[in-house]
Amino acid sequence: MHAYRSHTCAELNTSNVGQTVRLSGWVHRVRDHGGVLFIDLRDHYGITQVLADSDSPAFAAVDRVRAEYVVRVEGRVKARDAGLINAKIPTGEVEVYITDLQVLGAADELPMPVFGDVDYPEETRLTYRFLDLRREKLHANMMLRSNVVRSMRNRMWDQGFNEFQTPIITASSPEGARDFLVPSRLHPGKFYALPQAPQQFKQLIMVAGFDRYFQIAPCFRDEDPRADRSPTDFYQLDVEMSFVEQKDVFDAVQPVIQGIFEEFGNGRRVDTEWPCIAYRDSLLWYGTDKPDLRNPIKMQIVSDHFRGSGFGIFAKLLESEGTEIRAIPAPTGGSRKFCDRMNAFAQKEGLPGMGYIFWREEGGVLEGAGPIAKNIGPERTEAIRQQLGLGVGDAAFFMGGQPDSFQAIAGRARTEIGRELGLTDLGRFAFAWIVDFPMFEKTDEGVIDFSHNPFSMPQGGMEALMGDPLQVYAYQYDLACNGYELISGGIRNHKPEIMFKAFEIAGYPASEVEKRFGGMVKAFRYGAPPHGGCAAGIDRIVMLLADEANIREVIMFPMNQRAEDLLMGAPSEPMNAQLRELSLRVIPKED
Repeated sequence: MHAYRSHTCAELNTSNVGQTVRLSGWVHRVRDHGGVLFIDLRDHYGITQVLADSDSPAFAAVDRVRAEYVVRVEGRVKARDAGLINAKIPTGEVEVYITDLQVLGAADELPMPVFGDVDYPEETRLTYRFLDLRREKLHANMMLRSNVVRSMRNRMWDQGFNEFQTPIITASSPEGARDFLVPSRLHPGKFYALPQAPQQFKQLIMVAGFDRYFQIAPCFRDEDPRADRSPTDFYQLDVEMSFVEQKDVFDAVQPVIQGIFEEFGNGRRVDTEWPCIAYRDSLLWYGTDKPDLRNPIKMQIVSDHFRGSGFGIFAKLLESEGTEIRAIPAPTGGSRKFCDRMNAFAQKEGLPGMGYIFWREEGGVLEGAGPIAKNIGPERTEAIRQQLGLGVGDAAFFMGGQPDSFQAIAGRARTEIGRELGLTDLGRFAFAWIVDFPMFEKTDEGVIDFSHNPFSMPQGGMEALMGDPLQVYAYQYDLACNGYELISGGIRNHKPEIMFKAFEIAGYPASEVEKRFGGMVKAFRYGAPPHGGCAAGIDRIVMLLADEANIREVIMFPMNQRAEDLLMGAPSEPMNAQLRELSLRVIPKED
């Protein structure tokens, strides 16, 4: 018999009754039933109930073990009585009578329990992550992640892609976030960077003549943390293709992502129709560029109904250039109580409130109610109702001003309305490609900069760059699912002259482009194919599939909110010898 186990803790069933077996694992919990000691023995695969009574030669040894001891047991398999069968586990029809127990690894008193689903402080969970990972839910999340990555690889190979690895130590490049810098010992005063993404390398792979590339790539960005983003590193399915247009990328990627969600979505519906929505329309209709299409609410501009109206706040607002009024339809939300709740929601978001109209039937007549309806009159109220397609028992909420100042809050209000009214279909994965991103934007300092990926091809090529840069759209796209961005990508700018012009508009002279992207510029001068691709966030995909609200629940060893590794003690102070070797000196932070 094997030194540690003849079977795993998920294998035994009634066919093994009468056999002598050996199992090894962790003591999940111990139960004393009046002279009979029961242990739920757990390993990676599952749980088996083992027991010893007072006549067993192993009884004294069993009595000494505690939760999370690692033990090896030997014993006979017996069938459970019909009334004691546990249908929740694969081994629930049998149990093992222990004849021998050996402690392989004792455990100190636990700082947090493994048995049960007790919610412990994040600091404790991350400091003792190895214990946290033993818990059933987290263990299942990690196995889900592993299986998703395996399936991704298989699906990419099936699509004709080849997997290549790109460097981890490279040069710094502006990709929209801060770099992690790595000092060079051999070149004092110079630094490498950990790659924010394999962007340049995967484009060089296309220039080198490899047609379809993918990689499960680690990416490093010094970012502020949030619930759906790691503050230091993450993994993405990185993809690039040659001789393609935008639709070719969509057609190659959809079967992979859709297949993953169908395979691991736990029975939830997966949309097969993925609409393309222009960035500007997404902001208008949903208040965000990552809309949750499970919510059917679509916002509309209703400015014309308020110009010169009796509702002075909006009428005055519309006298300023660039302002507009938007309506958020709320089917079935037509009660004063609900409208008051949404008004309170707006106030929590920092607004004075949120105007509303709700429609009711009085004496067989449909009428609008609320302060706005009173001020603008029945004719304008009816016109708004007809535009929004609303009826009795429905409501509409209104926000106004410069769109940039309120559309994000309007988007959150839309989400809240959909949730409160039960309009959002929670048993579904709804996807949409967001396209036609602006190539450039004006910063708070009033200068022109890239709005997203600087390597995207401008729609219209060089000719488009000769006009107003704020009117230039890029061949850039994101894939949104259930309110999250899962994929970002674009058709690349593979022509040096267009690349130089685009960077010039963003304030980078040709010399700076040559310095930062010399390898790629050089490559483009020797025959570069049209190419494009994307990257899908693996952590975020698994987070959605696991139905988790925080990305740390699907990462094996995550950082905390302050970008600290509490288990390994990172970041840590370097030793003086290390600093001298790197020709570095740490300047104390001033109070």
